[in-house]
Amino acid sequence: MDNNNFQRIGSVSNTQAGNDFEAAARTFFSQQGISLVKNFSVPVGVGKAKKLHRFDLGSENPPVLVECKSHTWTQGGNMPSAKMTVWNEAMYYFHVAPAFYRKIFFVLKHSRREQSLASYYLKTHGHLVPEGVELWEFDLEAGSGQQLR
Repeated sequence: MDNNNFQRIGSVSNTQAGNDFEAAARTFFSQQGISLVKNFSVPVGVGKAKKLHRFDLGSENPPVLVECKSHTWTQGGNMPSAKMTVWNEAMYYFHVAPAFYRKIFFVLKHSRREQSLASYYLKTHGHLVPEGVELWEFDLEAGSGQQLR
């Protein structure tokens, strides 16, 4: 059997890990009274030209857009630099999405040396997080979320 070095330990696949995390996010927000649908599309763009973009989760009423990321520190305890690029891309899509939506970046709480990946991201890339975007960490084991920003 071929060993995939990039496979999430304990998961059937990285795709499944992402889907499971999205399901946990939907449950969390449902408990807050917000019903979200998967692959929620809204028009995005920097000028007059717009194109539909699918956010992981969303709702028209109330207007909410959610991007979910279940990324972790690398096995060696390093920052997953390619994943941070994906986080930056999500920030860009929030920036060019309609302003009236509440925008939530919902990430897995994963810590290394007492620092979570999300708090590290805010420290090193916080200047790329658009005004009004909420960053939430979700502890899968506890089933609880905390807003960092």
